[in-house]
Amino acid sequence: MRLFEFAAPKSLEEAYKILSRADADVRALAGGTDLIDQVHQGRRKPSIVMDIKGIPEMKRLAFDREGLHIGAGASCTDIYNFPPVKKNYISIAESAALVGSVQIQNRAGIGGNICNAAPSADTAPSLIVHNARVVIAGPKGQRVLPIEQFFLGPGQNAMAKDEILLGIVVPPPPASSASHYLRFIPREEMDIAVAGVASMVVIDPKSKVCKTARIALASVAPTPVRAKDAEAVLEGHVINEALIREAGEKAINAAKPITDVRGSIEYRKELVKVLTRRTLTKCLETLGNR
Repeated sequence: MRLFEFAAPKSLEEAYKILSRADADVRALAGGTDLIDQVHQGRRKPSIVMDIKGIPEMKRLAFDREGLHIGAGASCTDIYNFPPVKKNYISIAESAALVGSVQIQNRAGIGGNICNAAPSADTAPSLIVHNARVVIAGPKGQRVLPIEQFFLGPGQNAMAKDEILLGIVVPPPPASSASHYLRFIPREEMDIAVAGVASMVVIDPKSKVCKTARIALASVAPTPVRAKDAEAVLEGHVINEALIREAGEKAINAAKPITDVRGSIEYRKELVKVLTRRTLTKCLETLGNR
């Protein structure tokens, strides 16, 4: 393991000074559950590891008229226990509760989970169906990106070398909406998803027509992806069993899975069908439409 400098800034200004060092390869440490292992294995060779947990803005967890604000340093445990998350963003609570063990959840956060940009990241699909935005910051200022534009490929995100993730903003959920996330793993706990699906639907309470549907997939493409063909099946219609089944079939159009030790291409496609059907059914049950 290559030696590195450790920094623990107490403000964004201090962090920006560290990031602006031209000779440095800076890696932000939030929970460290991915980074420490990557450094130990030699997959990452930073010259500076910068602990961001001492920066107040990084620990923000709030809900207001703009929606849910999740600081990059907020832990999964704090996120899924936050009452507005449990009430308004069920799929985010569900996915945050699946990131590793309880001990890992006490350290790891959604910020680190998405920055790692693993195709199997459990929290990414839930953020996508809720139209989340990422706030990226650095010495040159701040910028905001839709979460879907953040993922560039396995292990690659849209941040420049001198930028860090400040946080995530999730808009208020539409009225009469519900979201859920499910994944399949070989073991009962602490495993990587073979496939994961988040679904969100908005149902007109009078006509029962689906006004909006959003479905996102994990672990079946180089990045998390929207299943737009499946969404189109549902929007403008009263959702029934036949449409749910059709949506499951259409969801695989967005999948570009690989065969590896955890599952074959065909197996992953079948899982996408099943998980899409189950998450949509759970959404309708939450809304009392089942």
